Amino acid sequence: MYTLYATKGSGNCMKPFLIMCQLGIDFDVLEVDVLRGETRGDAYLGVNPAGAVPYLMTQDGVGVGESNAMLWLLADGSHLVPETALLRAKSLQWMFFEQSKLEPFISPARFLGHIAPHLGVGREAEISAWRDKAKAGLAVLDAHLRRHDFLVGDRYGITDVALFGYVHVADEAGIDMRIFPSVQAWIDRVSQTPGFVPLAKLCARARPFLERERVA
Repeated sequence: MYTLYATKGSGNCMKPFLIMCQLGIDFDVLEVDVLRGETRGDAYLGVNPAGAVPYLMTQDGVGVGESNAMLWLLADGSHLVPETALLRAKSLQWMFFEQSKLEPFISPARFLGHIAPHLGVGREAEISAWRDKAKAGLAVLDAHLRRHDFLVGDRYGITDVALFGYVHVADEAGIDMRIFPSVQAWIDRVSQTPGFVPLAKLCARARPFLERERVA
């Protein structure tokens, strides 16, 4: 059984979670509270020295970091992995794009503007710049999806999961998604794939990584 270390609401953590749900892979979830600083504590650093979530522990006790790398491991040999070398290269191309042109901008704008807005006070210009950069990446994605139902090979696969994680919550980053209709249509298609489980369910059955003292 795999163990997924995850934090609630994270688009990156959703990726391995969704793949394991859709492929029927047995796994546990341990919820790591980022807002309480658990990723910086000695207990978690003993699990993942990089201090980041998600983190996936295999049945053999080998840890794997980076959400998109987890997708390749978990989906290996399944119908969700592109069939040819060229399509696999295209998949990696989009995954690199997601990590350089989308996630670095959508994620912090969403975190500081929606999840923890008190931390965003005084950083409004920075958040606005992130939104503009995210829109540039979303425009590229929208242009591709005008001609394709899914990202690679015109069928649903790990590439779609890699981009879906943060793109589907870009509205929570303060981005008007109505200007990207093809992206919106793709989000709807992904949400209707067999075995789809929404982000809200990520930590629904998780155990806490650290047992916290109850406050009377």
